[in-house]
Amino acid sequence: MANEKEKTQKKETSYGAKDIYVLEGLDPVRKRPGMYIGSTGVDGLHHLIWECVDNSLDEAMGGHCKIIDIGILPQNRISVADDGRGIPVDIHSQTKKSALETVMTTLHAGAKFGGKAYQVSGGLHGVGVSVVCALSTWMRAEVCRDGGMYVQEYKKGKPQAAVKKVDKCNKLGTKVIFEADPEIFHEIKYDTKRIIGHLRQQAYLTKGIRINISNEVEEPRQTYSFYFEGGLYSYIKYLTRGRNSIHPNIFYCSGEKNDIVVEAAFRYTDEFECFEQSFANNIITMEGGTHLTGFRSAITRVFNDYVRKNNFLKNTDDNLTGEDIREGLTSVVSIKIHEPQFEGQTKGKLGNPEAKSAVEAVVADAMADFLERNPSDARVIVEKCILSHKARKAARAARDTVLRKGILDGLSLPGKLADCTSRSPEDSEIYLVEGESAGGSGKQARNRRFQAILPLRGKILNVERARLDKMLDSKEIKQLIIAMGTAVAEDFNLEKLRYHHIIIMADADSDGNHIRTLLLTLFYRHFKPIIEKGYLYIAQPPLYKIQAGKEIRYAYTEEERIKVAKEFNKPNLNIQRYKGLGEMNAEELWETTMNPQNRLLLQVTAADALEADKVFDMLMGDEVLPRKKFIQTYAKHVKNLDI
Repeated sequence: MANEKEKTQKKETSYGAKDIYVLEGLDPVRKRPGMYIGSTGVDGLHHLIWECVDNSLDEAMGGHCKIIDIGILPQNRISVADDGRGIPVDIHSQTKKSALETVMTTLHAGAKFGGKAYQVSGGLHGVGVSVVCALSTWMRAEVCRDGGMYVQEYKKGKPQAAVKKVDKCNKLGTKVIFEADPEIFHEIKYDTKRIIGHLRQQAYLTKGIRINISNEVEEPRQTYSFYFEGGLYSYIKYLTRGRNSIHPNIFYCSGEKNDIVVEAAFRYTDEFECFEQSFANNIITMEGGTHLTGFRSAITRVFNDYVRKNNFLKNTDDNLTGEDIREGLTSVVSIKIHEPQFEGQTKGKLGNPEAKSAVEAVVADAMADFLERNPSDARVIVEKCILSHKARKAARAARDTVLRKGILDGLSLPGKLADCTSRSPEDSEIYLVEGESAGGSGKQARNRRFQAILPLRGKILNVERARLDKMLDSKEIKQLIIAMGTAVAEDFNLEKLRYHHIIIMADADSDGNHIRTLLLTLFYRHFKPIIEKGYLYIAQPPLYKIQAGKEIRYAYTEEERIKVAKEFNKPNLNIQRYKGLGEMNAEELWETTMNPQNRLLLQVTAADALEADKVFDMLMGDEVLPRKKFIQTYAKHVKNLDI
């Protein structure tokens, strides 16, 4: 028996050559799609479009393409067409197949690894269009070149027939139509707004290219067209629309250094936030990289040289920091480079060391000239930077005060805070509640083991209109910072956050909505990593308590109230509309709003940072007209406002 058992164990744990699987062709892509497009969710789905468009943009950057047409078609199909040179169709010497089939069905095959077909390209690994082919249940490529139209179709990366000449064609270009595979993407739903935003951006980055978009799914059919001669100059005007610029002239430069083409532009507004975007070969680098570092170094050095030369700072030992200079700055830097080194296929960060010196040299020379030629612009920008410098010094002193009073020095937490006994951030949550009444109800209702309550008195400061030093004068905000344990600004440390559920719990009325908005503004402007980590939530207390005899149910929306009333089907229902959390007794508050088994929580996210930034500017900034227009537009959609 022992020998038999030994043999069985050996058989089960054997590991030899037969256990090694070799994935051929595009099989690796279908097996691990996330490695190639980042995810199989909505981001990955749209990444398929970007990969096809990038090929057309590469033709445009080489001067071979003027028009790109994108179509959102029925049956979840997408078409991308350009008037470039057309993918070659002759036989490839290595694969012995048509070059078109090779490009469409072979990983790491393309004209971007050497030679002179593409001097500049967004594609790095040569996997772009072949990945789209692999992840499409159906795909068709149409190429016009050499006087003919050539066609090939594919299913899940497999060609269905050889490349075939189907007609004469007196023009040049490539058209790709694909249908994403529902086996890979469980929800196939294209976001027109997202597509338009991305392609508008690409049109700004590629001077003289016309990008047309047509949505043939919606009725009536929607069409959009983008064409910008001004490049990044036009893009900065677009990014700062609706904001108060503090100087009339936009800084713009373009130049070449060590075979790297550099384009940059910036403008200052009267706001406190900085917005920067960087691109390499038209690929957005969300995490920045060496080109952005070079841009920052250039503007910091040139501004400091200008300040010292013109005696703007009384203390000659003082220097403006990068943060001082970037307050209120909206900037874009874009480079074209022969051999881009990105981190991963999704190209989040540029790593080329030579990009830093190229950008720094081009931008520094152009900026020094800009400041000399535009002294009034230079003066108002420098004055804003100096004001930021002084405010930052004051804020540093205020931060030190907050830290001294905080738990970092072992002192007590805010007196108003009813803390939980758990010391594990993963298990702990803190409710930010409005006023003493709701705070008292929350303290009685909570589970003391893992739920903390911090009552906030009235409406906190609107931080959209205040610098950090003013913000830290607010007693309520200081108490919140100390309770969270993260500190703020330069001292912010997410690892010291004491609660991984921060829950805003306010009344379901206009005052409650205002308090929520003020707190959301605070977190978005000064604690964005908390939002990005998914730690910020909004509690959803019920709007109605519906009682029939001894049976009680709660409704969180007007529609739910109607549904519950119908289900009771009784004439004498007792329906109570809650106007505030203080109206609930502790048991009701626990059951409806705080019990993890029953409660509804909305997780706060900010997927589109630029759009969120503009919304906060509009709703919480000084300009009345944009806010008025927003309210007029959406007022008809408001329900249950102080019923």
